[in-house]
Parts: sequence; structure tokens; C-alpha cells
Amino acid sequence: MQVSWVYILFTALVAVAVLIQAGVLLGMFIAMKASLKRMESLATMAEEHAFPALIAAKTLLDAVSPKLKVAADNVAAASETLRTQTQHINETLDGVLKKTEAQAERVDEMITGTLNTVADATAAVQRAVNAPVRQVNALLNGLRAGFDVLRSRDREAHAAADGDHFV
Repeated sequence: MQVSWVYILFTALVAVAVLIQAGVLLGMFIAMKASLKRMESLATMAEEHAFPALIAAKTLLDAVSPKLKVAADNVAAASETLRTQTQHINETLDGVLKKTEAQAERVDEMITGTLNTVADATAAVQRAVNAPVRQVNALLNGLRAGFDVLRSRDREAHAAADGDHFV
């Protein structure tokens, strides 16, 4: 009999464990059902808000994409044109600079030649004017020396008085 009592106790414990397990499974079922309802509400919200936004974004992207391609092509073409024009301007400026340098050299040579001619002419005029003046000075100094000798002045006093003017 004791063995049957152990069986009964064992069967009762198994029955209680099965009932506890059924309760846990029932709790899990209720929790899953609540989570499912929340997931359905989130899915509904996503369908109501996110999907239209995604569709609008795709539509906008489809509409703007060709325009962006055209704009990129235009920027590339403008960049190439700008590069070509810049190169042309650089070449033109280089030509103008070379011509300007050549003209500056010509003007410099002309001015240098003119200044040299003026300097030569000035030297010639100075020589032409100074030579007769020196000759007249020499003649006057000679006459003065002659008059000094006639007045019997001392020659040494006369030489010291003339200083740099003595020829």
C-alpha cells in the first residue's frame, strides 16, 4: 500500500506541475496576444505614415534624378568651357605681355639713345663754349701777368694769386 500512496502523491504532484505549466503557457499566450496587438498597431501606423512617406520620397527621387543628371552634365560642360576660356585668356595675356615687354625694350632703347645724344650734344656744347672761354682766360691771364711784370710785381705773388686759374 505504501507504493500506491507514493503513486498517488507522485500523480498529484505531476498534476499540479501540469496545471502550473498550463498557467505559465496561458500567461505566455496572453502576453503574446498583447504583443501581437501592439505589433499590429505599429504595423498599421507604419502603413499609414511610413509607407506614404517612402512612396513620396521615391516619387520625388524619380522626378529629381533626371534633373540632377542634367545639372551635373551642365556643371561638367561649364567647367570644361571655363577651363578652355581660361587657357585662351592666359595665352592672350602671355602674348600681350610679350608685346608689352618688346615695346618697353624699344622705348628704353629710344630713351637711352636720346639721352646719350643729349649728353653728347651737351658735352659738345660745353667743349665749344669752354674752349674759347679758356682761351680768353688764358689771354687775360697772360695780359695780367705782362702788366704785373711791367709794374714790377713779384712773380711768386702773381702765381699764388692766380691759384687754379693759371694755365
